[in-house]
Amino acid sequence: MFRPKLPDVPTQPSALIPQQHQHSPAPAVGRSLSPYGGPVAAVLVGGVVLTALLAAVAITAISVAIAAVVLRSLLNNANRR
Repeated sequence: MFRPKLPDVPTQPSALIPQQHQHSPAPAVGRSLSPYGGPVAAVLVGGVVLTALLAAVAITAISVAIAAVVLRSLLNNANRR
């Protein structure tokens, strides 16, 4: 009563059907490096981040050096007057 009724399975014809051979597609060129995609992306992102941080430190150092030269010049001119 509560069991689902499954449809009858059709029987296969007795005539022989020629089998079709399925050829696997040739691997794409880009797939050869697919296992290394994650680590390569991590290294590239890490390199970009480190380069950006190095550039920020260099710009900060240059701006601090310029500010020190300007302040030194202002203090020397104030002492001479």
